[in-house]
Amino acid sequence: MITVMISVFILGYLGIALENKLKIDKTAIALLLGMILWTMYVFSGTETIINSNKSQFHEYLNSSPNITTQALSQQATDYIINFQLVEHLGDISEILIYLLGAMAIVEAIDLHRGFNSITNRITTRNKKKLLWLIALITFFMSSVLDNLTTAIVMTMLLRKLIAEQKERWIFGSIIIIAANAGGAWTPIGDVTTIMLWIQANITTTAIMLHLFLPSVVSLLIPLIILSTYLKGDTSMVKNQSEAAIVSGISNKESIYIFLIGILCLISVPIFKSMTGLPPFVGIMIALGVLWVFLEILYNRKPDIPNPYRIPAVLSRIDIPTILFFLGILLAVAALEAIGVLNSVSTVLNEQIHNVYIINIIIGFISSVVDNVPLVAAAMGMYPVITPESLQTMSDAAYLSGFVQNGSFWELLAYSAGTGGSILIIGSAAGVVVMGLEKISFTWYMKHITLPAIAGYLGGMGIYYLLML
Repeated sequence: MITVMISVFILGYLGIALENKLKIDKTAIALLLGMILWTMYVFSGTETIINSNKSQFHEYLNSSPNITTQALSQQATDYIINFQLVEHLGDISEILIYLLGAMAIVEAIDLHRGFNSITNRITTRNKKKLLWLIALITFFMSSVLDNLTTAIVMTMLLRKLIAEQKERWIFGSIIIIAANAGGAWTPIGDVTTIMLWIQANITTTAIMLHLFLPSVVSLLIPLIILSTYLKGDTSMVKNQSEAAIVSGISNKESIYIFLIGILCLISVPIFKSMTGLPPFVGIMIALGVLWVFLEILYNRKPDIPNPYRIPAVLSRIDIPTILFFLGILLAVAALEAIGVLNSVSTVLNEQIHNVYIINIIIGFISSVVDNVPLVAAAMGMYPVITPESLQTMSDAAYLSGFVQNGSFWELLAYSAGTGGSILIIGSAAGVVVMGLEKISFTWYMKHITLPAIAGYLGGMGIYYLLML
């Protein structure tokens, strides 16, 4: 059954990749893929379910004495439904709720012309200069915000700067690469770096010191390559401001909405680090703050027709993108639940036995498999080794990569993040930009994958040289 599930997963990904050829929306395929894989897992057989994670299964039985009298097959089904599926759905819901809140805040800023304060200052129409400017803004913004939020913000900005959608695909692709690269070198720039930071696998100073230059290189190489494709100036974007907003909201109020929205987004990783609560709690607080501000603002302007309060903003959210996320993440979760990801990690550890090669492979896997469960599986397999314990171990040279701030953990942060840029479905930023700009999977693979690989390997090489 495991082989069949992997085959279905591959076919599903091919269906998503060939969306334009099949004329079937990728969201429909992703939803079917996620639900079918969990259905197959339920019918995979009692022995397969138990063997996927024996210790976890027995822990569940010990914590649920009311099901010990049931048949073993029923216990296995109960374990899937009431533990594994609920646990994975909880993790996925955190991402979806976060995405919903971030998209609502960005949409509210956009509708109230908040981004004009930035776009009006970007005067260059030269395509190459604009590409570099967008890339650098995204890179540094992603190091403070997370790469998902940054991708949403920068894609909305892009729509204000470039009219032609196909032309925006190159710019959108560089946003994906820059967001993932920028998120890899700070502890709050990506979900995976947050995971490693919270569990003390890495520290703030070390990751910023060791990964900044590799991350820069992973962006510069594809940026230089993609710059050669662009010539001339961009086409101007026509003024598409909503009449009701233009007549009712002043430029000063638009700037206030922009500043409050951006400050709310920036506060989310700070809130996370201070409280330890999941990021979706922070983004919902942020949305609530902006919501209250807009309510007060519009209550003072009762004569404005059809004001864009948050309920109206929410009706404009791209729900298919959120459902696409749900399907893809559930599909990956099904493979994790049945033990595929752990099996891959075990093979890498036993057969490769080199932290650089292992992480290069992890980066390529990250282009297909969501990096969160991938990093979680690696963290579960490799405990952090103390310097004292290392002195007593026989394979000290290899295991030294697993101490705090060891090369394995730093490369894991780099490879899981930047490796996700190799395919457009390899990262949260990629999936969001794909959904918002309708970028074709095959177009991205044809035009962006090779430059992204060159940047990824180039950054890895820089890290190796720095550690000599």
